[in-house]
Amino acid sequence: MQEGDPASSSKRLKLSACCKHFTAYDVDNWEGVDRYHFDAKVTEQDLADTYNPPFRSCVQDGRSTSLMCSYNKVNGVPTCANHDFLVNTVRNTWGLDGYIVSDCDSVMVMHESTNYSPTTEDAAADALNAGLDLNCGDYLASYTEAAVQMGKVKEGRVDSAVSNLFTLRMRLGMFDGSPSNQGFGNLGAADVCTPAHQELAVEAARLGIVMLKNDGNTLPLAKSNNLAVIGPNANATHTMLGNYEGVPCQYITPYQGLVQFGSGDHNKVWLSQGCISTACQHDDLIQSAVETASKADAVILVMGLSQVHESEALDRTSLLLPGNQQTLINQVAEAAAGRPVVLVIMSGGPVDIAFAKNDKRIQSILWVGYPGQSGGQAMAEIIFGDHNPSGKLPMSWYPESYTKISMTNMAMRPDASSNYPGRTYRFYTGETIYSFGYGLSFTSFKHSFAVAPASLTAPSVHEQLCDPHQPSSQTATLNCSKAKQEMCALSNFEVHVDVENAGAVRGRHTVLLFFTPPSAGRNGTPVKELAAFESVIVEAGQQQRVVLSLNPCRHLGTVKEDGTRVVEAGNHLLSVGDASHSLTVLSSLEDAAIASAGD
Repeated sequence: MQEGDPASSSKRLKLSACCKHFTAYDVDNWEGVDRYHFDAKVTEQDLADTYNPPFRSCVQDGRSTSLMCSYNKVNGVPTCANHDFLVNTVRNTWGLDGYIVSDCDSVMVMHESTNYSPTTEDAAADALNAGLDLNCGDYLASYTEAAVQMGKVKEGRVDSAVSNLFTLRMRLGMFDGSPSNQGFGNLGAADVCTPAHQELAVEAARLGIVMLKNDGNTLPLAKSNNLAVIGPNANATHTMLGNYEGVPCQYITPYQGLVQFGSGDHNKVWLSQGCISTACQHDDLIQSAVETASKADAVILVMGLSQVHESEALDRTSLLLPGNQQTLINQVAEAAAGRPVVLVIMSGGPVDIAFAKNDKRIQSILWVGYPGQSGGQAMAEIIFGDHNPSGKLPMSWYPESYTKISMTNMAMRPDASSNYPGRTYRFYTGETIYSFGYGLSFTSFKHSFAVAPASLTAPSVHEQLCDPHQPSSQTATLNCSKAKQEMCALSNFEVHVDVENAGAVRGRHTVLLFFTPPSAGRNGTPVKELAAFESVIVEAGQQQRVVLSLNPCRHLGTVKEDGTRVVEAGNHLLSVGDASHSLTVLSSLEDAAIASAGD
């Protein structure tokens, strides 16, 4: 939506996109710990390879023109008062071309909630001196002048902030006369709910739905079935939008989607909620749902969560389905035994549905996320086979026992001494319900490495540390020449993967290329890590070649304890699905000389 031509000297923009909330902003309100007071204890290693990379990518790859700092502290310093974060990292290292804004009233929180800044003027000065340009709130407007007069912040820093803000406003064309005479000046309501945009909403929902289970190829269902559509989200409207939602052009609920895009003229689709809401605190509607299920040819259970359970300022404390939802599912599955039962989970985060995964009465499971205004259509198209599902889980789904881990523990890496299991597929090796990247299709895909180097020589460690993609840290601040900064870029290589559709249905497939470093699982090194991915459509019985471009410094590197990213010498295993390829990374002559001198 930001658009603009990065190659154009004018740097025109349609709007300014903002990445938020920077950084390590993982706790909203959990067990009495809220986002305003939380002090995230994060190592340089975890900052460099987990918490900061999404923001780095947003700034460098997405070219966002704004970044928002969060409420919380990181290692004792509020993010909006952290000069190393905002100036050294975001501006100087990542090259943000725009402005930095606070979350709303973050500057006030620094004084009134945490007393990090002793006075109102100190709060204004601390934020400005750290590199903040704009305060969502009134602290900078109210106290900056006094802070300058008291010598707490220089007037030049205020000038710099104003310059960053007004330069961006100029790029938006705010001082170029009538908007109607500019490229984006005539956009209005008529440009929102166009057929193309409505189709885009459906396509986004289609591509985001993940099929988690499909025993006996139960899906797709025949359109000749009489259906029972059951569950608190069966006729959901606003819930489908998630949080921070816009005004929808229309709603196509799951029930409406199944009626409009699946049932024939003479087939019946019965609706029974089973629960008044996703909280499902009472069971007085379950019997009615059971009776509805007993007369149908197939049952669609649309369960899950809503903003009652996961939203801003609210953290979940359980991974289980709320209230009596599991009871409703079990009783309906029993009533429909021997007939297709499809469980649809609507949620933003993972849910422990091990009971359903292992229940043979429930043949298929779909996760639809919060699918937006047309989620019901996309869901119905998959259930009836008009669209082949291709979504992959963007996070692992953990068992309920995982909630015993304190959410205030920000460490990614496991700690055997405290029985801390670590987080994410990169470090956690325990039980999962479904793992990161999991997702089924109506067809099957086979992978093979067609072209991939057997070995490569990585730039020297010194040259790797000059990589401009590195986060800012004391050890990474080296006197690097431009030539050395380019060494990593000159090491790019390609991996060609052949994807064969071995089934009878055309399908989209996302190729996930993982790498396993030589010291995987030891000394804080990931077990494996996603290096690259690409989506491809393959016709039934056909094969497509996917070309993935990689850079060893950026895509095969691992982060050391001090926050620097380097490529390990040794055998790296590349893998896509069940195919693997061994890649040997050789040490450069410079590294060998340094090692020899050290000996």
